[in-house]
Amino acid sequence: MTRAEALTTVRRTLTESGLPWTEPSEGLFTVDLPGERKLSTPCRLDVGEHALGVHAFVARQPDENHERVYRWLLERNLRMFGVAFAVDRTGDIYLDGRLPLSVVTSEEIDRLLGSVLTYADESFNTILELGFATSIRREWDWRRKRGESTRNLDAFRGWLERG
Repeated sequence: MTRAEALTTVRRTLTESGLPWTEPSEGLFTVDLPGERKLSTPCRLDVGEHALGVHAFVARQPDENHERVYRWLLERNLRMFGVAFAVDRTGDIYLDGRLPLSVVTSEEIDRLLGSVLTYADESFNTILELGFATSIRREWDWRRKRGESTRNLDAFRGWLERG
């Protein structure tokens, strides 16, 4: 498949998906993937001369337990399809992957974006628990003392109420 054919396939696939997307420059696409735990995963698709790359932001650099968070991500990589967790120079967490242009079809793009969405969404709360527990605990305590809603922290209620 040529780059031009891959561009046409990506545009058609994103349009048919109904997801919000833009093409800020030729071959560079941005798409927001809606989730449940992680409400939105911003994702970039890059159509190069030989490959389609995907790059998605998952979480900022953990506040604490860096080694434990990064180890959990690496262990998780062993069971994943199409993408893998990576960190940038600042420690922010991403999902990254590449497909050769020869296999770029609507089905493969859908599978790749599905992998990004699944892994970002399934991993998000664990990343927060491991890497941001102190901040979450402070927020929980502050909200309870003030009588504020803790609804957005419900995913962590079990360990917050025990601790």
